[in-house]
Amino acid sequence: MKYENIRKQVLDAILEAVELGLIKGTSGNIAVRDDNDDVVAITPSGIAYKTMTVDQIAIVDLNGKWLDGPFKPSSEVPMHTTVMRCRPDVKATVHTHGMFATIMAMLDEPLQPTTPPQAEFVPVKIVPFTMPGSNDLAQIVADTLGADGRAVLMKNHGMFCCGKNIKAAMAATIYTEEMAQTAYYAKLLGKFQPMSEEAVAAMKALIAADQAV
Repeated sequence: MKYENIRKQVLDAILEAVELGLIKGTSGNIAVRDDNDDVVAITPSGIAYKTMTVDQIAIVDLNGKWLDGPFKPSSEVPMHTTVMRCRPDVKATVHTHGMFATIMAMLDEPLQPTTPPQAEFVPVKIVPFTMPGSNDLAQIVADTLGADGRAVLMKNHGMFCCGKNIKAAMAATIYTEEMAQTAYYAKLLGKFQPMSEEAVAAMKALIAADQAV
């Protein structure tokens, strides 16, 4: 089987996302880029994730052309491949319809971290609603992420995260949803107290130096 390694990474990650409740039904999608070739493994469209097999993961090129796999690739191929083309450092991308990310995107203000692990993934900016699966959405997401962003919230849609590998992209997804959840409940209580800019900067410096605990 071609590109079995990246296909397996996609399958393992999508099953983890389902188990964690980040993805429900067939919503959301995950992609992993091959280290050697300009190809990407991505979840297929409309196939139940819990019963999916490695060979059913689709393969596309960096322009989104369907190369291999029995089922059509996700309709969000443009978003995943555009980010990967714009960001050579990005090898994995995750899109979910997480409840709290979706809710907090309605505030039209960037997420703020409340715990040290969340600090790695800010700023988390808001992307205005744009038609799913469109090239317009793909470009807006890439532009909003910029040169080093790890996560964005998409209004009325969910979130999009990326990383140097699938572990990093999943970490961004998990902690961004947690960031949205803690902010939601803290704001509901009227006691939202995010980390200071100084604390966030210090935490980012620790992470960059591989000294985070």
